[in-house]
Amino acid sequence: MEAVPGTEAGPAKQTASRLATASSVGTTLEWYDFTVYNTLAALIFNRLFFPSFDPLSGTILAFSTYAVGYISRPIGGVLFGHLGDKLGRRFVLVVTLVLMGITTGLMGLLPTYASIGILSPILLVTLRFVQGVALGGEWAGAVLISVEHGAPDKRGRNASWTQIGPSFGTLLATGVIALITWLVSPDDFLAWAWRIPFIASLLLVVFGLWIRRGIEETPLFKELDKNHATAKTPIGDVLRLHWRRLLIAGGSRIGSDVLYALVVVFTLTYVTTVLDLSRTLALTAIMIGTACNALTVPLFGALSDRIGRRPVYAIGIVLGAIWAFVFFMLLDTAQPYLIVLAVVVGLVVHAAMFGPQAAFVTEQFPTRVRYAGSSLAYTLGGIAGGAFAPLIFASLFQSYHNTIVISLYVVAALAMSGVALFVARETGKSPLEE
Repeated sequence: MEAVPGTEAGPAKQTASRLATASSVGTTLEWYDFTVYNTLAALIFNRLFFPSFDPLSGTILAFSTYAVGYISRPIGGVLFGHLGDKLGRRFVLVVTLVLMGITTGLMGLLPTYASIGILSPILLVTLRFVQGVALGGEWAGAVLISVEHGAPDKRGRNASWTQIGPSFGTLLATGVIALITWLVSPDDFLAWAWRIPFIASLLLVVFGLWIRRGIEETPLFKELDKNHATAKTPIGDVLRLHWRRLLIAGGSRIGSDVLYALVVVFTLTYVTTVLDLSRTLALTAIMIGTACNALTVPLFGALSDRIGRRPVYAIGIVLGAIWAFVFFMLLDTAQPYLIVLAVVVGLVVHAAMFGPQAAFVTEQFPTRVRYAGSSLAYTLGGIAGGAFAPLIFASLFQSYHNTIVISLYVVAALAMSGVALFVARETGKSPLEE
């Protein structure tokens, strides 16, 4: 990693820490935004935006708008993936960060169904769509900032800083919502306090812009730009020349996304609606679990540098398939400490896949189309995995009134990632393709 001009080893360490922060701040904001939405969709959005439906049907509709944020991601992947391989990683990261913050802040200002009727959920869906476009271009750039700047033998660890963002964002959002629910009455929370977490995301945007201002463009892209070797049609090249790698990289995401949606999103609905336990218990379990996830993601990323991406990833897939059944067994005891255990272990298992995932996905593509390829893989894999998972969980439970079918769905998603992993090449010890 290059030191800042005129500095020696000490300031280089500061540069490394700034790279790690710049890499993780965007995904922190992304998952802060998504977790705020997910949590409120599970708890109160059925009453605020879909009040004419019964509670479970209203929750399903709220999760449908959650899926819109995923469906629009490929548009962002195409748009910002093209720009990221043409204009540079740093430029796109600034644009996507600002766009994310603005849309989330506007969600906090939305009038509810009681004020403007059907226009309210329409505006909510529109903002979710724009937010998804921004998110579709954010992830790949955040990973490439750390991977293309860092040491070749530490790509797994460096890329995992981006993967810590979801845990930080989830932890921060859950903590903010828990604090607000503790400070205000349930009536006040429903009336106005639910808006605070959305508007507060603007603080993360300001911090993120300050951090990213100090990051230079990656050396690999600067070399391409200097030699006028950037791809003319990055998206077209990916679809024409690297479609098999795109399927592998996108498929690897499906299982981890579905497992995450089960443990973090559906837990709230199941614990509060089905088990009729307190919202505080569910939020506390998720906060503890996401803290453990944040601690273990870089450990698994670093482990993949030592023994390879595929072995670490495979361990997570196998353990995830087992835990999909054990998870509900523990929840159904209604014992608080066992519910916390179910969430914690589930998120540590998720970390075994999530830690090496960023490096694994970006290593599938050469530098000329790495932004475009990674963005498409991330967004398309997200649609196949996480976009509809909460909706499918709620619908399956409503139809069958048992959790076995939900566990089988999680296992099927993990199996798809297992197939992608099986046909992939090991990239942990190979240099990045130029």
